Amino acid sequence: MAPAITFLDFFSGIGGFRKGFELCGMTCRGHCEIDKYADRSYRAIFDIKEDEWYQNDITKVSATDLPRVNLWSAGFPCQDISVSGCQRGLAGERSGLFFELIRLLKGKNSEDRPEWLVLENVKNLLFINQGWDFTLVLSSLAALGYHIEYGLLNSKFHGVPQNRERVYLVAYRHFGVCDGRKVFPVQCGDSETLIRLIDGKQGQRVYDPHGISCTLTSEGGGFGGNAGLYFIDLCNGNPKLTDTARCIMARYDGCATNRNCESSGVFIRNCTVSDCSDCPQKIKVNNGTKQGYVEAGCGDGVVLSFPESKTRRGRVGHGTAQTLDTSCNQGTVFAGCGRIRRLTPRECWRLQGFSDEMFDKAAAVNSDSQLYRQAGNSVTIPVVYTVGKRIAAIQNELDAEREGEIL
Repeated sequence: MAPAITFLDFFSGIGGFRKGFELCGMTCRGHCEIDKYADRSYRAIFDIKEDEWYQNDITKVSATDLPRVNLWSAGFPCQDISVSGCQRGLAGERSGLFFELIRLLKGKNSEDRPEWLVLENVKNLLFINQGWDFTLVLSSLAALGYHIEYGLLNSKFHGVPQNRERVYLVAYRHFGVCDGRKVFPVQCGDSETLIRLIDGKQGQRVYDPHGISCTLTSEGGGFGGNAGLYFIDLCNGNPKLTDTARCIMARYDGCATNRNCESSGVFIRNCTVSDCSDCPQKIKVNNGTKQGYVEAGCGDGVVLSFPESKTRRGRVGHGTAQTLDTSCNQGTVFAGCGRIRRLTPRECWRLQGFSDEMFDKAAAVNSDSQLYRQAGNSVTIPVVYTVGKRIAAIQNELDAEREGEIL
């Protein structure tokens, strides 16, 4: 049996990369994180071994200090790249830390460099400075002998109800470009017939999309639209995933029931579908459309930032939350009372694929404000898992071929 893929977790945050890759059977050899509060959560969640490498500041890391591993992961800072930032791009102090990774790679002998690199950043990385910054990323890695693939992945297609688009870049070496092995596009579903789990009126039926990762509800809006609702099970038959984000289930909570649940609407855990006759009328939420508002109903996500803005669009996600940021200033229509409430820190962590057990460990050592910030900065675990599965499959094929050649 081939040895497990080992990796280093740069800009590790609260460990979204680590958890996703560990679920694929990989082993973490160390991490780097400068935010003491994020690192506090990271250490509370994971069983950090005594011999694991650690450094808080990547600018102080020497290439000779790093252990030999197969893969480096890095969700390098997006503050200078994000459309909500100052648009300095890779010339910015924060996002420019990408070049620290290049420095460390150059400091390694060719045989000691990792076979794989996995980088993550916001969608605007593709476009900032008219695309020249992304060209610089690609050329910097190519100059070190890496072949690069990249894809724009949305969390809502990977089992969590969050509309979050992120660029994932995978660089690899030691095998041919034209051998048919590709990481992207990653598969996030198939076309098998849906199995109806709970019957009811149109828009209230609940289906089991076996083998399919889908959004929480159809895009028709409202509570289920015309296509019904879906049960999201991130396990997909894999027992390794039983502890990750199974609490996020895509279905309606039945307004009159389970009032004591921590979350309502699509974010409720272990609740059942029932009649919606006592639901209030939909709430009108101001936005920058010609109409001037968009309607939000039970279970819809609502961005709470700038509530009186006449220019902001996309403030309502029908059955999904919009992209979490560091403030996590989002809410959902509260079932049965016609009000909007803010999402809790636990719900925001669920939207990134973290289990309640992981959240509880982090909540024991951090404040709510830090927990919100950490959720907004994190990568989505199921997306990392999807990419990691493909990497592990390719690596296993390569190892098997090498072993056959030796024999």
